[in-house]
Amino acid sequence: MFPRFVAFLLIAGVAVSACAADPGQPVETQALHNVFKLDTELYSGNAPEDDAGFRELAKLGIKTIVTVDGTKPNVALAHRYGMRYVHLPFGYDGLPQKRGVELAKAVQVAEAEGPVYLHCHHGKHRAPTAAAVVCEALDGWSKEKAIDFLHQAGTAPDYAGLYRDVKAFRPPAAAELAGMRADFPEIAKTPPMVDTMVAIDQHCDALKAAQKAGWSQVPGHPGEAPAQTAVLMWELFRELARDPETKQRGEDYLAKLAEGEKAADALRTVLADATQDGPTRDAAFQHVTEACAVCHKAHRN
Repeated sequence: MFPRFVAFLLIAGVAVSACAADPGQPVETQALHNVFKLDTELYSGNAPEDDAGFRELAKLGIKTIVTVDGTKPNVALAHRYGMRYVHLPFGYDGLPQKRGVELAKAVQVAEAEGPVYLHCHHGKHRAPTAAAVVCEALDGWSKEKAIDFLHQAGTAPDYAGLYRDVKAFRPPAAAELAGMRADFPEIAKTPPMVDTMVAIDQHCDALKAAQKAGWSQVPGHPGEAPAQTAVLMWELFRELARDPETKQRGEDYLAKLAEGEKAADALRTVLADATQDGPTRDAAFQHVTEACAVCHKAHRN
């Protein structure tokens, strides 16, 4: 394994960086999606869903899987294929500086054991964001190269917070990384379902303010368009649907949650379409609030 910071390969007398992919090298896979190789030891992609996915990771030589998804990872299946997990989740609204540094430390330590696979759910948004800041911290990537990788991986511009935090990330000094603990959990204590509900309510309140502003802005959220807020709310609905606690609440609850997700999906589409008028946007937002009210009446109030 090449040590980080000094990873160079001499070919015909020319020094070539080990993280010289432009900026990520696409990897052809059968059971995985959106997989990129970023340097000699780091890969980024979607979550392995079954034996086939973990088997493919094993064939790539992966020894450690780092997930930034909120969903509980399948640790038992990873162990069966000789891999371990590190669980350091964050949301679609942004990557906090502290979590970015933790990810860099986790990858740095894990690479001593072999290649690392970093994933979220789809492998398009949060995992590339995490991989980009890790390469900023460990491989000296410029901000431009990090943002280029987000574009290459298909990270949607709607996730403005992810782009913002890749640009704002401050790579830690070597001494700071060396002094950090690395006993990160295989399964993190993720926020309970009620916290996700609170976050959905907060986005809904922000959209109510945007509606009062004629859908031209999100008051109190500079630089964030209403369509971006709607995307964040929609992703929370999807995250909630994958939560094991959610799946234990019965068919009626799941059906009502699906209606909320469907309404949020429609709202984000309408808000992203500049040709839609105010009444159409109002109606789409009303469908979301009505879906929430119906579910709350049956399962919360």
